[in-house]
Amino acid sequence: MKQLFSLIAILTLLHPGFMSPTSFSDGIIAPENNSGAVLCPPAAYLQTPAECAPLGPSQYLTSIARQGMSFPLRPLPISHPEFALNELPYHYYRIDKNTGTGFYPSIEAARERKGATVILPPGSGAFYYVVYDQRLDTNKGTFFQLPSGAFMPGEGEDIRSITTPFPGIEVHNTPPTAFGFIFSATDVRREPNEMAYNTPIRQLQPEGKYYPIVQVFSTEIIEGTTWHLIGPDEWVVGRDIAVVTPNTTPPDGVTNGRWIDVNLEEQSLAVYENSQMVYATVVATGLDPLFTKPGLFPIYKKKELETMQGERGTPNYYYLENVPWTMYFDKARALHGAYWRARLGYPQSHGCVNLYPGDAHWLFNWANEGDWVYVHDPSGQTPTDPSYYGDGGA
Repeated sequence: MKQLFSLIAILTLLHPGFMSPTSFSDGIIAPENNSGAVLCPPAAYLQTPAECAPLGPSQYLTSIARQGMSFPLRPLPISHPEFALNELPYHYYRIDKNTGTGFYPSIEAARERKGATVILPPGSGAFYYVVYDQRLDTNKGTFFQLPSGAFMPGEGEDIRSITTPFPGIEVHNTPPTAFGFIFSATDVRREPNEMAYNTPIRQLQPEGKYYPIVQVFSTEIIEGTTWHLIGPDEWVVGRDIAVVTPNTTPPDGVTNGRWIDVNLEEQSLAVYENSQMVYATVVATGLDPLFTKPGLFPIYKKKELETMQGERGTPNYYYLENVPWTMYFDKARALHGAYWRARLGYPQSHGCVNLYPGDAHWLFNWANEGDWVYVHDPSGQTPTDPSYYGDGGA
């Protein structure tokens, strides 16, 4: 045993680095490089640390952080307005487009269909909504008395008070990422494709008052289909979501720091005040060939209630009473509530920007005449030549 200790002592004297974790150079001790020797604590490391290896959970957290995500996801700084903004205190009646109707000076004239002061003719593309004060059920049929005092035969559907969804959100701080409203049932998938092997994780769909709202961290176009990344390994197809991309830079020409941004490609709307987003929702704009014209426009007239109608004699004539919270910005094109729309999120109007009544009410309360409406189409598909457009409307 004594011989073993003597051998160790001799080797130590001959080679000072033997059995020592350090080496000597000019009397300075150099620390050992432990890079990669241990795993880093679970976290996102956007720069590779020298003292540990960011593997395992850290590798995953770092990968999603590079896509703008945290785990768990930070919630959006939003809230829903009071639902009372969405209420319409009117009785509406949807007229049968196959029969049309008339407004008559008395119930007897309405019963005999004689002496109408207003005729709403039948038409394959027509749609008519009127407001009534009272319903009269008689042995000769059902009749409705209108606010004007006229009478109308009951040939259609009494839908009374209308309640629609109210997807709009108040935004308390401009979100750092894009976000979107799910306006149609959509599958969430782990990969951006609809192949049979890529089984949906879950489904998102509008239910009740509100639309599901998701954050959008990345967008890819694969074989002509747009996909949005809404969470770690969670993708939805673009056709079912109206995306809002925050942009707090005022459009050229905005002089007061207040504007409404209408995105024709996404069918979304955002409201900005003093370079902060304050509101957002989903809309329906003009259907080809009755596009909503791109450009920057001032709101020139606000009306709490409006009667709108198309050009008589055309196949798609329409007549709409008590259109709520209308704000005209480009000839007959306006932002307004559209109580007759079952679902927004895709083009379907005659050139106006259609909103659910609650969203139109919120905008009406916020906006002043002279505030700006910025209409644009990032896809470039909407005609921009002013000579293409007539007066538009609804």
